Formats: sequence, C-alpha cells, structure tokens
Amino acid sequence: MKHKKSICWFRNDLRLHDNITLTKALQHSDEVIPVFCVDPRSYQITPFNLEKTGPFRAKFIRESLVDLKNNLQTKGADLVVLTGYPEKTLVAFAEEHQATAIYFSQEATDEERQVETSLEKNAKTKGINIHSYSQATLFHADDLPFPIPRVPEVFTTFRKACEKESEIRHLLPPPVSIPFPTNLISTGEIPTLEELGLEDPVPTGKAAFAFKGGESEGLNRVAHYLWETDCIAQYKQTRNGMLGADYSSKFSPWLAVGALSPRWIHSEIQRYEKDVVKNDSTYWLVFELIWRDYFRFISKKHGNNIFKRSGIQSDERRWKQDKGLFNAWAAGQTGVPFIDANMRELNQTGFMSNRGRQLVASFFANDMGMDWTWGAAYFESKLIDYDVCSNWANWMYVAGVGNDPRTDRYFNLITQAKNYDPQGDYVRQWLPELRKITGIDIHRPDHIPKSKLLSLGINLGIDYPHKVVKPKIW
Repeated sequence: MKHKKSICWFRNDLRLHDNITLTKALQHSDEVIPVFCVDPRSYQITPFNLEKTGPFRAKFIRESLVDLKNNLQTKGADLVVLTGYPEKTLVAFAEEHQATAIYFSQEATDEERQVETSLEKNAKTKGINIHSYSQATLFHADDLPFPIPRVPEVFTTFRKACEKESEIRHLLPPPVSIPFPTNLISTGEIPTLEELGLEDPVPTGKAAFAFKGGESEGLNRVAHYLWETDCIAQYKQTRNGMLGADYSSKFSPWLAVGALSPRWIHSEIQRYEKDVVKNDSTYWLVFELIWRDYFRFISKKHGNNIFKRSGIQSDERRWKQDKGLFNAWAAGQTGVPFIDANMRELNQTGFMSNRGRQLVASFFANDMGMDWTWGAAYFESKLIDYDVCSNWANWMYVAGVGNDPRTDRYFNLITQAKNYDPQGDYVRQWLPELRKITGIDIHRPDHIPKSKLLSLGINLGIDYPHKVVKPKIW
C-alpha cells in the first residue's frame, strides 16, 4: 500500500544509516515527516527518588537529535519535535497533517511496548496505519535459531547457535533524499536541558574521553578506533582497562540511542579483518555485540521479571534496603577506594568502565547485601549509555538472580585492585584526598599506620571514611 504522507517516528534509532523504519517509510510513501516526541515520562522522578534520565544522558540525547536534524536537512527534510505522550501526540499530529501511516522501531521492555500498543489502538480509531520493525540487534529476532520463548538461559548456548545457524542481515544504505512536505508551518524546537528540568552537567578535567551525541560523532568514533589507531587489534587485552580514551571501544552510548547500528559496526569489523588483521580481539568486539543481543532477547522472553528483586530465578532471598548504605555507595563514600573511585567517575562523567560496573555492582549486592534493583535504578539515572535491557540483565547476572548464575561469581576487591590498578593510578585520579598514598597501598588505607597517614595529611574517618562493610574474605 502506498501512502500519500507518512510519519517516521524516531525513538532509539537516531540515525540515517541502516535504518529499516526510515527505509520502509520512504519505500511506501510519497512524503515522509521525520518526528521525535519528547515524552515527559522519560524525565520524571522515579520511585527511587532519582531522575529517570540524568543530565549526562539527556545532553547526549539532545546532541544526537541536533545531529539527526542536521543530517535530515542535508537530505531535503527536517526533524519535527513534539512534546507529549507519543501514543496521543503522534496520532493527533498525524490527523492534523493528514498522514495515513506511522512507522517506528519496536522496543523490548514493558513501558515502551505499552506505548506501542496504545499508539496502535489510538491510531486505528482514526484510520491511521501502524508499521513497526525490529532493528536494535545484530541478529534479527526472526532469524534466531529459536523463538523468543525458547531463547537459551545460558549465553554460550545462545551464541554458538546464532553463530552457526543465523545470518546477519545486509546493511541498508542511508537515503539519498527524503520527500518532505513543504507546507509544515513549524518543526518545533529541541528542548534544552533546563526546559527538561535538568542542569547542564559541569565538565570535569579528569575525564579521559568527552562523549558527544549524534550519528556523525558515532561514525567518527568507529573510524578512530578501527582505522585511525588500530586499537581494535588489541581490544581483548585492553578491554578491562580503567584509564584512558582507547582501552575500550566506547561505542555503547551511540548504540544505546541508536546513533550507530550494530550491523554497521559488524560490517566495519569484517572489513578491518579483511584489510588489516583478523584475531581474537576483532572477534571479541563482535562477541560483545552478541552479549548485547542476548540481554535484549532475554528481556523480551522474561518481561517484567527482569525488574523484580527475585529476577528470572524467582530467588526470594532478603536484600537490605538501607538508605544510609545506599547513599554511601552512590556518593563514592564506602571507604573502599576502588569502589569509590568508580562511583565518583560515574557521578562526574556519566560513564564507568565495564570492569568498574561489575565491581561496584558485585560490592553493592554481594558484599553490602543491598537490594540490587536500587543499584540498577541508580545506573539508569546516571549512565550516559543506559540501555534498559543490558543494564537490568547485567545487574541480575551479577546479583545471581539472572542468567547462568554461579555460586562463585564474586569479586574480591583487593585481588581486583592488584590486577587492574596495581599502582593505584585510577584511584588516585578520582580520590584526591588519598592522592599522597603511593603504590598499591592506596587501595587499603585502613592497613596503613595512623601515624603515617597523619604525616600525609590524611585523617581516616574525617578526610576519608572508614569501610561501611568489612568482608572477611578479603
């Protein structure tokens, strides 16, 4: 069916390359109106008394929208920005502008799917067609070796089956031009952070990498990591680093908002393997993309169970809900330097290394015994690269209520510190109050004689807190 005028609703797919929603809208419409809808529910205060979308991620999304708007303008179109509940606002806009179809990308979790269901119901009453597509993953859901309800509970089983039996679909090229209506009076304005009720994050001179949103910046980052620096060739060896711009790919913020397509990243890795080198490191980056797929399909399979304390294991253990302990962890004031450094990096930059995320989550759930959903909610608020499926499924995994839980999934923080910050440089970067302590000792200030600490100008318990918990296993 050919539509005279259609809406392409951009959600977490803020790009022109490899965008099936935009491609289908253009194939089946004489005119296409690209639209983004600012949903006020995305900027509300959560039941955990946290901002659902914090300033770092909000700023990144805004930059991505500005870039999308600029890129659309080079194709002869523009981005219409609306504010309101999409399931109502989009239908009203379509009716006002006589659009007979709305195209959009499908999401995986309940809040977003409820919006999709309501949108379809409201549109149907107005005679507006709905066309939705899955495109957030490397492997398409329809191409998996099993239906979603039978996705394996063990990642290795999932990965091996997909690598053996599934094909990654071909890339879709960005449009050459977009037929855009000429009679639109206003396209609306992309709201500022202040208009969203947020403060602009203050840049810190400590951050090794300055994230900037948008498809253009995402494509530049891939070019840098693969072609300009060859960093991908050492990815497996460096991926657990904690200091610097290039120890990891840092593609995740662009993947989270859909400014980068996972299939496009995969195609670039294949090209690199053909033209430069193919090794364990190039494969390992694809391996990480498959993990991302896995958590999305697991989220679709288990629904709202991923948000429950019992997880997908129906584990009814008792978790602490101690606000004092939570606040100490969130502020980077636990008295465990390796944990506090990571939390302060998160608070000051919106980012934390993969190794750091595992450590602070394990400490929160396994050492402090805290309700892991509180920690997951804090990450949701703070992370610049927050992805609902990856975040909650990873927290379940670490807490032992998710996929493939092992009884020995525990991180000894002292061992981890010796392995990943042996000279204490990372801690020294984020905990200036301990900066004068040299070498590995910075990880255990409580083991340093009080007289020596005082000679360094450090009064433990005043300048830096005592440990909130003291695991004997350390």
